[in-house]
Amino acid sequence: MAPPYNRPVKRDLSKRIMQLPFRAKLKLVWRMFRDPQVPAHAKIVLPIIGLYVAMPFDLIPDFIPVLGQLDDLFVVAAGLGLFIWLTPRHIVESHLREFE
Repeated sequence: MAPPYNRPVKRDLSKRIMQLPFRAKLKLVWRMFRDPQVPAHAKIVLPIIGLYVAMPFDLIPDFIPVLGQLDDLFVVAAGLGLFIWLTPRHIVESHLREFE
């Protein structure tokens, strides 16, 4: 099975999403999460991210300055990227048009 995005398309979507203000990015993720067209396997990524961040143990413990928080930030960023990547392009495009 081929990945849903090739490099130029992924770069274009990433660029457009990164240009959104922080609040708009949160709204985009929330709207996509509530969209019935988004596949369940993509939606399950968001609760997994929340569980990881809420867990009392991490890959790198939080009491280690800077690194303890960076692993949480990395997991959130990677998880959100995975959520976008697993969502069909036409759905991401339709939601992005509402913010541009």
